[in-house]
Amino acid sequence: MSTFPDRYLSTRGDAAPTNFADALLRGIAPDGGLYMPQAWPSLPVDAARPGRTYAEMAREAISPFNGDALPAGALDRALERLTQGFDHPAVTPLVELEPGLFVLELFHGPTAAFKDLAMQLVAALSDEALAATGQKLTLLTATSGDTGAAAVRAFAGAERINLIVLHPLDRVSPVQRKQMTTVQADNVLNLAVRGDFDDCQRLVKGLLAEESLREGRRLSSVNSINWGRLAGQIPYYISATAQLGQAATFVVPTGNFGDAFAGIAAKKMGLETRGFVAAVNQNDALARAINEGVYARRPAVESGSVSMDVQAPSNFERLVYEASGRDADATRAVFETFARDGSVTLSPGLLAALKSEVSAVSIDEATTKAEIAHAHAAWGRVVCPHTAVALAAARQLDRASGPVVALSTAHPSKFGAFVSDVLGFQPEPAPVIRALGDQPERLTIIDNTAEAALAAVRGFNA
Repeated sequence: MSTFPDRYLSTRGDAAPTNFADALLRGIAPDGGLYMPQAWPSLPVDAARPGRTYAEMAREAISPFNGDALPAGALDRALERLTQGFDHPAVTPLVELEPGLFVLELFHGPTAAFKDLAMQLVAALSDEALAATGQKLTLLTATSGDTGAAAVRAFAGAERINLIVLHPLDRVSPVQRKQMTTVQADNVLNLAVRGDFDDCQRLVKGLLAEESLREGRRLSSVNSINWGRLAGQIPYYISATAQLGQAATFVVPTGNFGDAFAGIAAKKMGLETRGFVAAVNQNDALARAINEGVYARRPAVESGSVSMDVQAPSNFERLVYEASGRDADATRAVFETFARDGSVTLSPGLLAALKSEVSAVSIDEATTKAEIAHAHAAWGRVVCPHTAVALAAARQLDRASGPVVALSTAHPSKFGAFVSDVLGFQPEPAPVIRALGDQPERLTIIDNTAEAALAAVRGFNA
């Protein structure tokens, strides 16, 4: 029996507590909030000791969250499936660029992006949970590129799951689009939305509230609003610390803030760190909120780091909940005001608490390009624009007190055109990208209206 109370609460406080399996399969809470564990479990004091496999560290980090809600052995089977899909024995290797500066490579999985680490795990655990109950599931996800690709690869062909992916039309890289649209699986629907990522995210949240879609099946999301996704990202912070042999400052390139919050969760569980820096591109709503105390929505601006073109990061709600002392009323007030007015001013106390959890910096497009050029000139390394955002922020930090680790979230060949514009040559394609070739694509273009999205989903589920 688990010694950790397997209870998940909504950040907005108006949903009944539930267990891991229900939180996994539901995604968003009925009151519109996000699920959080009732309490943080503690990692063993030697969790980040060197020499263990990634699967061993992941099992130790994730098993307390599962409690007894899944069949025996489910997590072990899921981790075996996960690690078999990666082409590096360390799964997430740490590479030193220069004294005190490292990159954590998270792109060795089946779609060459960090999303694979959590998505493969969530797919396997969802299969286990549904098989145990005999239920079927419709999964919805909004993507700025990598989430959709990883989800399609993870869930394609699943017998009990329909997957519907919404991406912004012409605002993901060609490789990201092909990774979603060339998979010929009858249980996958790709919707290209005339709008930006925030439009896609808004449509998904609206669809999740549509009770008619729950007839005969469960309805959930596999965005990083799903707690299972976040739990699956905690282990690579432990692995990085184990490889390094000491605590580090982590610089996380972020759009929806799930990757960064997973690191904060690892710290809450007892992982020794020196802090977290959220590095965003010119879509800087998160940075403005943390640095200025005003969380305000603006239209997303297209950039080379397309997966970060987000102006309403969903997981900021989890950070507010945690920083407010888990005050559901205060959290609900912040996000209801933001939803209604498009802007909310954070209280001085909340702002101070947020700054104690994470700092934030915005990196513009010119600096991103300059960092790609610097990485190649200084280290002979070709990096994707998201990694460049992290490196540009990381190199601003003082390393005298300890090492700095920048998360490298995608293989550069996923964004070959942008990298080529800077370096004058195309990055060597990752094997999984080379395999895409000229396969036929399947996608449906829709307007960014609730009516259009609901009609498309109903037609697919029929």
